[in-house]
Amino acid sequence: MRHAAPGRVSALVKRLGVEIDPEMLVLALTHRSFAYEAGGIPTNERLEFLGDSVLGVVVTDRLYRDHPESPEGELAKMRASCVSQRALAEVAREIGLGDYVLLGKGEVTTGGAEKDSILCDALEAIIGGVYLSLGLDSARDLILRLVGPSLKRAAGSGAGLDWKTSLQEACAERGLGNPRYEVSGDGPDHARSFSATVVIDEEPRGTGSGTAKKHAEQDAARMAYEAIVGIESEQASVDDPSPALTDPSHPSDCSHG
Repeated sequence: MRHAAPGRVSALVKRLGVEIDPEMLVLALTHRSFAYEAGGIPTNERLEFLGDSVLGVVVTDRLYRDHPESPEGELAKMRASCVSQRALAEVAREIGLGDYVLLGKGEVTTGGAEKDSILCDALEAIIGGVYLSLGLDSARDLILRLVGPSLKRAAGSGAGLDWKTSLQEACAERGLGNPRYEVSGDGPDHARSFSATVVIDEEPRGTGSGTAKKHAEQDAARMAYEAIVGIESEQASVDDPSPALTDPSHPSDCSHG
């Protein structure tokens, strides 16, 4: 079992750049597996619940102010991409949070410090702890420093903000049936992997995999979306080639990849 030595707590406080109460920080780092092995001490789950809500308010407020022309649906996609489990886990990895999360022996053995769900929950619990210790302004500053790059990327991510929603919209626009996801899981509970197939009009159109069902479904949706929209784009190029493809005087633009 890992312990939160004072030096380790101070190191994390320095990385976060915010003077959160040390006891609050230790609580935010306490996974239920550690709490169980320590005799039933409090876990970070209540703080995670609070931090999730604070995070949502701050991100929603910033997106609303930064994108005054964006409709509600687009704002919702941008928010989802910034506060998803995978996105927050990546932020947690960037600050090395996995080195500080308090885990029980079982989770340590199975690589819990690298699991998206554990990292995401710990980060949200820290946000909740900062909110309780220092107030909303400090929590906002921390959130915007941590997820600021994600907020900037979200504005230009297009369909990639939420592949499942984008695929559903693409199917609706083309009169196709609603996508249906067939998901299967494999492996023990602590190291489960999932495979997904998205079926449209009774035809498999994409497959994906991941450590969570929703990640596998997003992977499958991306493949299906790119197949449906890509086929149309290729056909449009054949039917109506642009001058850049037919006229040597128009150089190609490699900036689009």
